[in-house]
This record gives sequence, structure tokens and C-alpha cells, in this order.
Amino acid sequence: MSGRVGNVSRTRYEQLVAEARELVAQVARAQFALGDKAVEIEPMRPVGGSVAKSTEELFTVEESLQIFADDIGVALATVLDWRWTASRWPAGKRKAGVSFTVHKILASIPDEAERWVAIADAPFNSRSGKRQWTTDGAKRLVGQQVDRPVTVEEKVRAVKDLTRDDEVAVQVTASLLSRPETAAAMPAAERVRVVQELTRDDEVATSVTSELLQRPRVARRAMRDDDTRFTVNRAQFDNSEETREKIRDRVPAVRKIEHTLEYLDLVGSCHQYVATLGRLVPRMRDQEFTDDERETIRRAVAKVRGAADWLEAAIDTGQFTLDEQLAQLLKGD
Repeated sequence: MSGRVGNVSRTRYEQLVAEARELVAQVARAQFALGDKAVEIEPMRPVGGSVAKSTEELFTVEESLQIFADDIGVALATVLDWRWTASRWPAGKRKAGVSFTVHKILASIPDEAERWVAIADAPFNSRSGKRQWTTDGAKRLVGQQVDRPVTVEEKVRAVKDLTRDDEVAVQVTASLLSRPETAAAMPAAERVRVVQELTRDDEVATSVTSELLQRPRVARRAMRDDDTRFTVNRAQFDNSEETREKIRDRVPAVRKIEHTLEYLDLVGSCHQYVATLGRLVPRMRDQEFTDDERETIRRAVAKVRGAADWLEAAIDTGQFTLDEQLAQLLKGD
């Protein structure tokens, strides 16, 4: 242990502490005495209670104590603290050597018997190595926020209290999330939840997604999911269609060219399909097919038939939307 505390020797420090304790005791006695006087002026009443009416004008509790506070030169809030604390600690229950502040903190214990027992059982102070009351020890007992957090729970509570302001919370969150070791210590599910919360804004989500998909390993694993792959493919199609639509609007002749090309592609596909069947079917003579092979071909034919019906209906009606049932048929294995 260091031989000095601040600018004084350890011996002188102990002398000063002893003198200060006596002064604190004197202050506590004075505060309790002042509180007793405030209680005498305005006794504590049950919630919702009132004083009896008389022919004389009566002051409210606050008015009476405000007059008292003004006459002795202190704030009304101070008088109210003295009065309440004194009312919670009758003269015979006040603990010598314990500050008025600790008495005030412990006064919040609702049950009287529990309150008397609590103040007689001072907690252990690891710094001094003995059992003694401190304001943090008292706050810790009654569940109030301590001034110097020690446990993880106390530190978390202190951080929550300090980050109630949104601007402060934003800066603290950004600082914490920029520490790799902090993020790595979080469970995977919690990290996912944090990312989801932070990417609710479409602009942010777009930027994050773009950056993530530039990581080959991430992109490969993401594309293994059928729903993700379908969504990405759909987005690519939509983007391409949007680009083509802009070109069509700027260059009207493009629509006619596209119509011609798509018409030729469509007719060519039909001719190619027929020609392929014309080439393959005759070659299947004398071949035997298993039940599974026949069933597979039937399913493929059903898809072809459904697609052909869709094409014919689209040409006749002008409705080119792919309905859900046909989509499932064409998507199936």
C-alpha cells in the first residue's frame, strides 16, 4: 500500500478521516434534527390524506414547508429530503457512524423491520477490507444505479442510462460495433438480429448486400438457398426489363425490332422442338424404357403441353402473365 494518499502521508490521512467522520456524524445529527422539525411542522400523512378543516385558513404541506425553507435559507427540496428521511428513521433506529445520505438511500426499503435489520448489516468493502457503509453499497442493496459500477450487470445498466439520448446511443453503438472482438463475442443469432435492425432502411440494405455479395464465399453459400437464388434471378430479370423499357421509350424503333426478333425466336423454338422430336422419336424404335423413365418423359411432356397451351392462350387473348399453377408445373422436376 502506498505511503501517501494524495498530498498527505498515510498517518495524516487516517487522522483526517477520523476528524471527517466526526464532522459527518455532526452533519447527520443536524440533518436529522432539521428533518424532525419539518415533520413537526408538517407530519407525514398517508397518500391521499388531508388535514381537518377549521375556520382558520390552512396551508398546504408544500406551502408550509416552503415558508420554513425560506426562513432558514435552504431549498424546499432539501427540506423535503430531511423530512422524509427523518420520518423513515425514528430517533431510536438511527445508526451512529452512518451518514445521513446512507440513511436516505436505505429509507426506500418499504418494510420497517427489514429496514432496521439492513442498516445494522453493513456490506463488506473490498477496498478497505472491512464491513462499512458507502453510498454505492446502500444503492446496490436497494437496487439503485451505483456511482461506480463493478459487476457486468451494473455496468450494463449504467451504459443504458447514459445512452437514453438517441444521439449518444448512435455514437456509442457505432463505436462498439467497430470493435471486432466485441462483435465476435456476440452469439450468431444476436449478430443476425443486429444486422437486420440496422438494415431496415432500403438504401443501407442495398449497400450492405452489394458488399457482401462481392465476397465469393458468401455469394456461393447464399446462392445455395433456392429462395435467395430465385430472388436474385428475378431481380436481374427485372433490372434487365427496366433497362430495356427505358431504351424502348427513348428509341421507339427498338420495340418493332424486338417484336421481330422475339417472333422469330418463338417460331424458331417451335420448329426446333418439332424437328428434334422428328429426329429422336424414330431412333427410339426397339428401345425399352423403365417405369421411371416413362414417368419422367410423361412429366416432361406435361410441361411441354402446358407451355404450348400457355403460348396459344397468350396469342389469342393477349394475356401473357404466367399463372401460379403453370409456374409450379414448369418449375417442378
